[in-house]
Amino acid sequence: MRLLHISDIHVGVETYGRPASQADLDALPDWFAPNVDRTEYLGVNTRLLDFLAAMDYAVDYAIDGGCDLVLFAGDAYKARNPTQTHQREFARRIARLSAAGIPTFLTIGNHDLPHVANRATALEIFPTLSVANVTVGQTLGTHRIPTNAGDVQVVALPWIRIGQFMNREETRGKTLEQIKQEVETGLVTYLQEEVDKLDPAVPAVLCAHVNIAGAKTASEQSMMLGNDHVLSLGTVAIPQFDYVALGNIHKHQVLTEHPPVVYAGSIERVDFSEEREDKGFVVADIDPARPQGERLIGYEFVPTPARPMLTIRVTTGPMDNPTEAAVQAIAAHPEEELARSIVRLRIDMRAEQEPAFREADVRAALASAFYVAGIERRVERERRTRLPWEDAERIEPLDALRRYFQSKATPDDREQTLLRYAEDLLQEELAEQEG
Repeated sequence: MRLLHISDIHVGVETYGRPASQADLDALPDWFAPNVDRTEYLGVNTRLLDFLAAMDYAVDYAIDGGCDLVLFAGDAYKARNPTQTHQREFARRIARLSAAGIPTFLTIGNHDLPHVANRATALEIFPTLSVANVTVGQTLGTHRIPTNAGDVQVVALPWIRIGQFMNREETRGKTLEQIKQEVETGLVTYLQEEVDKLDPAVPAVLCAHVNIAGAKTASEQSMMLGNDHVLSLGTVAIPQFDYVALGNIHKHQVLTEHPPVVYAGSIERVDFSEEREDKGFVVADIDPARPQGERLIGYEFVPTPARPMLTIRVTTGPMDNPTEAAVQAIAAHPEEELARSIVRLRIDMRAEQEPAFREADVRAALASAFYVAGIERRVERERRTRLPWEDAERIEPLDALRRYFQSKATPDDREQTLLRYAEDLLQEELAEQEG
């Protein structure tokens, strides 16, 4: 029995993207949206295409690689209220798995939950339409799913709202930490009840969207919504499970081996904190004929061809021309690499070198990049001390404001604009006083 474990697809991330041109569509990989007219995607954000291409890669792997079950561990979308386009594109790919006869188990993540409790989740459309071979884990519970290799028991642990365990009266007067502890205690109890009901003769896996203490995180910290509770590793590392499929943290990692407790990680890079991380999914092989605790044959991480993110760092010497130094650093990267990559440039320079930095020339050198995320100047300036109070009383307002802008390394064009506005306000104030 072969399982494909995937999570954190986040359809809808559009950071570092642009409207897709015909050239962008022509550059899409062969596996992208088979049997769909690509002109549908003209003008669609290129980052959306990246995330969909990564999902297509996983779907193709499941179909061509003989997978018997796909476990999705939550966060189909970036937003709680995905657009119709985002829903259509996610559903297209789930429909391919369904048509291929591969059961798919979808676990609700925190990004799939509506803002208001008791409203439909973003994944609830699948059971509503009775889509074949698709099961949604909306609440903590056990599902017995038939596959081509036999039945498998999937215990769902979706993202849990505190209100699902405790009402307002129960939380009254308690600290947030006390509430989180009671939620974990409740989860341990209810999860153990599900484990006690498992048939030991049938393979069993846990599919959960949770934060586990000790897991390494990256950009998803900024994507988490609200006060996230954290469970201990022992909460999910239960020996009756042959495999534990986790979602919510974007970095692929294995927390323990017995049983394997695994974060698949996200399938695409969200921001530069994930620049050096491989993205992908996990494939696990289980032998149903073996006894409980010995069924796992092995598992492996399969990278997706995620969009590269590239930081070009430039450090100038005292005699260097910063523009030339930046252009040379860019030229050290092959044009093919730049064409695939979302690029940002960081250049360190001294204050006296800044006038020689020509950003337009640097952007021209980056013209072949897939997307330029930014050019960051990090200027070393002399520390400025506060004015003595006697001088502070004598200094003119515009001079004081100009010194403030200099202390904050405000770009020249912005400084001049703000100074003009300040001067206009001062003139209006004087006019009113004279009037």
